[in-house]
Amino acid sequence: MMKCYDCMNEGVDKESTGTCTFCGKGICSTHTKKLELPVSVGTYPNFKRLPEPLPKFVCNECADNIITDSFD
Repeated sequence: MMKCYDCMNEGVDKESTGTCTFCGKGICSTHTKKLELPVSVGTYPNFKRLPEPLPKFVCNECADNIITDSFD
């Protein structure tokens, strides 16, 4: 079974509950952030946004870097 990468760095032995969508490292529920990305279908100018966003589970490090980079 895969272990949580961040827990391992903290000296804790905990199994991961998933993997980060961006970097692929194992993450547990404590070290996970959920991003909800809007989804559009169709081509411009005839596209529409779907009512339900696409959930992405990422590690704290990737979430912090993605949010920082998006607004710089």
